[in-house]
Amino acid sequence: MKRGLGKGLDALFSIYEDEEIKVEEKQEVKEKKQDKSEVSSNGVAEIDIRKIDPNKDQPRKRFDANSLKELTESIKQHGIIQPIIVNEEINGRYTIIAGERRFRASINAGMKTIPAIVRKYTERQIKEISLVENLQREDLNPIEAAKAIKELMTEYNFTQETVADRIGKSRPLVANTLRLLSLTPEVIAMIESNKISAGHGKCLVSVEDKDKQIELAKLVIENRLTVRDLENLIRNEKPSSKTSVIREKVIQSIELKELGHRMQRLFRTKVKIVGDDKKGKISIAYFNQDDLDRICSFIDKLER
Repeated sequence: MKRGLGKGLDALFSIYEDEEIKVEEKQEVKEKKQDKSEVSSNGVAEIDIRKIDPNKDQPRKRFDANSLKELTESIKQHGIIQPIIVNEEINGRYTIIAGERRFRASINAGMKTIPAIVRKYTERQIKEISLVENLQREDLNPIEAAKAIKELMTEYNFTQETVADRIGKSRPLVANTLRLLSLTPEVIAMIESNKISAGHGKCLVSVEDKDKQIELAKLVIENRLTVRDLENLIRNEKPSSKTSVIREKVIQSIELKELGHRMQRLFRTKVKIVGDDKKGKISIAYFNQDDLDRICSFIDKLER
């Protein structure tokens, strides 16, 4: 059973605050103190945005341009609602622990300062917090998440159970996410670019032949196969069986396709036709009570 992120960032922060962090240089302690005039009563400081650096170990590598643009416009109108979290360095500069997307959007919005909560954590703690923050917001694509989890395990000798506990996920989920990294690089790139889903990737992990992985992944893209379709392709070894699954998906007459469009206009909901002119299946979807009532009304009229 999947376990939620019950721990959360606040609990993770409290764990680190209870841990002893050794400070070797008095200068570092001095630089850590904030000017009281810059810090509000809730511990949020307004920091010169030029003194903040992105986290080089940020697990999230891709930032959606449209989403970033929307956030930029929001910041221009309403400012930063939630402060970012930064780590103070010895030389007076700050490294982002959580909130790089808000930081980037603030730069785009022309902000001179940004509200931030200043912490002091070790490099390992920063990596963990950055990973948890992104996983909580579901900002990482599956490959980014897998790489970040593997890095934690490799650098700090964490087991899958330890990582699962630290990030608030189940061990099976951690294991399945890591399995994606065993795919061929071409297929991994397809997942990163959202051409195929992580579900497709998990199916392809069972295919040992790397060339076959690529071939099947391309079939998924070209024919818009679902995860279930792909499972059928992999499960059935006979070529004829594989061909039939794809034929159901793509070989349809113009008249049959037009029938699907007409039914969608008539029922005003999603209609899916699988098959050809000789054999197939029509599915009519409904997403709320109004959709169902409308479909029932058409059936009543037909019966009369």
